[in-house]
Amino acid sequence: MLLSVSLLVAFASVAPAAAQAPQRASDDLSIGIRLVDAPVSRRDDERAHRYIIDHVGPGEKIRRRIAVTNLSGKRHRVQLYPAAAAVGKHGFAFAPGRAGNELTRWVTIEDSELVLEPDETAKVWTEITVADDATRGEHYGVLWAEISPEHDPSKQVRNVARAGVRLYVSIGPDGEPRSDFRIDDLTGARTADGVPVVTARVKNTGGRALDLTGKLALSNGPGGLSAGPFNVRAGTIGPGHSTLAKATLDRRLPDGAWTARLTLASGLVERETSRRITLGRKPATQRGGDTAMSTLTIGGLVSVVATALLAAYGYRRNRNR
Repeated sequence: MLLSVSLLVAFASVAPAAAQAPQRASDDLSIGIRLVDAPVSRRDDERAHRYIIDHVGPGEKIRRRIAVTNLSGKRHRVQLYPAAAAVGKHGFAFAPGRAGNELTRWVTIEDSELVLEPDETAKVWTEITVADDATRGEHYGVLWAEISPEHDPSKQVRNVARAGVRLYVSIGPDGEPRSDFRIDDLTGARTADGVPVVTARVKNTGGRALDLTGKLALSNGPGGLSAGPFNVRAGTIGPGHSTLAKATLDRRLPDGAWTARLTLASGLVERETSRRITLGRKPATQRGGDTAMSTLTIGGLVSVVATALLAAYGYRRNRNR
């Protein structure tokens, strides 16, 4: 059973981005795309309202509707097609052009070409029919909507606008692999240009790709200050891979110790960690303090040694007399 959704997937000139409301492009070449349906079983999963995410067995089908909107001020011909993608240590990567993979061979689109007036929206069914001998595991792709005006031979550059909906299709005869992750090494620092940052190492310990978003809150800082929440960038992590989650903070935050609470989520999976961190150049300050102490200590030792030598010299002179 499918649930109708209304969340808009952002348009872009070269690749999908975060969800946002459509806007008329200034260059008069822009396209929008969004999912119309999501499985009722994933009604509470925000990712399933943005991307086609499912787990099916060999020979089974996935059926979804997508809505495509011409955000340009002119009438355009829009082409719809699937293309390959991959998820690895560098996140979600789009294949060039219309390159395909095993997943794209299973995808059919009801109308692969549309002619849309300005601001006109068309809804199109797409179906993924998994092959009986499909490779087990998670497969990745993108359903692209593309505007590619006729090329002017007098111009060396050809403008192409496209936007897409990601595909995360898990194949297997058993139940869906679990999704999970672990947060490690929460630390604070200040960059060379004085901007405080907090980072954490995140490892995907489950069997499906994750699209992580999160918030960072600071409390119990210098003078009892609190700050945040701040947005955290982490991106997409494939199974078994790790990434660095990062929050860039306000440069006006004072140096010192803070309690950091980091919350990350991917769909319905959420994890949180908290610990004391230090912002600023504390290591450099410590080195300066240690150097000063070392100088005093060495000076003290020199003084003690000199006193001892003088005492020994006087003792020997007295004995000789």
